[in-house]
Amino acid sequence: MASKVTIHMVSSLDGFIAKKDNSVSWFETKDHYENGVTEENAEEFMKTIDCFVMGSLTYEHALELSKNFGWAYGDVPTIVVTHRNLPIDRKNIEIYSGDLNKLVNEQLKPKYKNIWLVGGAMLAKDFIRLKLAAEIRLSVLPIILGDGKPFFDHIGQEQALHLKDVTAYKSGTVELCYEISTYH
Repeated sequence: MASKVTIHMVSSLDGFIAKKDNSVSWFETKDHYENGVTEENAEEFMKTIDCFVMGSLTYEHALELSKNFGWAYGDVPTIVVTHRNLPIDRKNIEIYSGDLNKLVNEQLKPKYKNIWLVGGAMLAKDFIRLKLAAEIRLSVLPIILGDGKPFFDHIGQEQALHLKDVTAYKSGTVELCYEISTYH
């Protein structure tokens, strides 16, 4: 099986991935969709991911959340893309600064099969523009935030997608899985 890079993002119905204050309380929804499926076991699903890639702001936010909730990405190798010198306190986290094509094609794809980019929006845009991602998995939560950080903010190019799968969960969350078309 070939290596695959998946962009994973959680957003509100109006396309925001974070509130201005970065709070994640909106992730806890009170909605219930009777016809939805039960969400799969997160720990079991995490075992299918070989490597995480994230930007520095996502990393800093995950670090902040880890103080109360633990490190969400476990012992899975995690690459933080940044030009800044950030604190690293886990042996499975590595800082990368440089060419994204080299990162994906020379460092990640030879070692890992299932690579997930988990944030943020700027890095996701770069991966789409450079055609480094094979799919986008977008979990849309049943909420309108009205303001915040948009997932796609002036990406600057049209991108054809192919809908591979849709899953509606009992929580009211809908997961859309799109294959990124490589043709123009």
